[in-house]
Amino acid sequence: LAEGRAWCLKELTVFLCVLQAAAGILCYVGAYVFITYDDYDHFFEDVYTLIPAVIIIAVGTLLFIIGLIGCCATIRESRCGLATFVIILLLVFITEVVVVVLGYIYRAKVEDEVDHSIRKVYNGYNGTNPDAASRAIDYVQRQLRCCGIHNYSDWENTVWFKQTKNNSVPLSCCKATLSNCTGSLSRPMDLYSEGCEALVVKKLQEIMMYVIWAALAFAAIQLLGMLCACIVLCRRSRDPAYELLITGGTYA
Repeated sequence: LAEGRAWCLKELTVFLCVLQAAAGILCYVGAYVFITYDDYDHFFEDVYTLIPAVIIIAVGTLLFIIGLIGCCATIRESRCGLATFVIILLLVFITEVVVVVLGYIYRAKVEDEVDHSIRKVYNGYNGTNPDAASRAIDYVQRQLRCCGIHNYSDWENTVWFKQTKNNSVPLSCCKATLSNCTGSLSRPMDLYSEGCEALVVKKLQEIMMYVIWAALAFAAIQLLGMLCACIVLCRRSRDPAYELLITGGTYA
């Protein structure tokens, strides 16, 4: 019975190590955050918002390597290898806890960041020779199906609207289902009615939640991995029956 339990623990540890090796998912999540934030980076100025994504990519890369090392250490019953594996997992676990904390902190700051920057971005819109910020506004309005900061009437207060003098908003405000929309404010039913600020905040907060949930999920896996590795390590040191099982002897 003891041998059976020890074998099950060993198999479970190997399984958890394989899951650690699958930490490339963390790298994918971090890369996704970078790519998506690139589309919205004109709406916030705090570059530190990307710190959780940077950390999670580094952790994912490290876990992939550690997972492979842990599998080898468990299969070979290396006492030193298992001990090192547990210590490194503990350090990475602490790092992931930091990622979760930072994720919640920056998630709470997103709304203030967007509110601080979005008016300046909209006021600098140039539809004739669009710069990167102007293209970002058009992209966001089409992608999120919104118009203006709070609604389409916000465009009336922009420099671009006053210069064009045609009582129209950018074509990116037009509903995607309409082909003859000119952006004219005389036909508000052709325009997206929802403002972009709330939707941008929601999108960025959703992205940050991906990082938080990914870090929490792998932190839970690491806790199980550390527990099982410790149990196997203890049995390797103290259980004569388990020692004979490993070396191929017979316990009598």
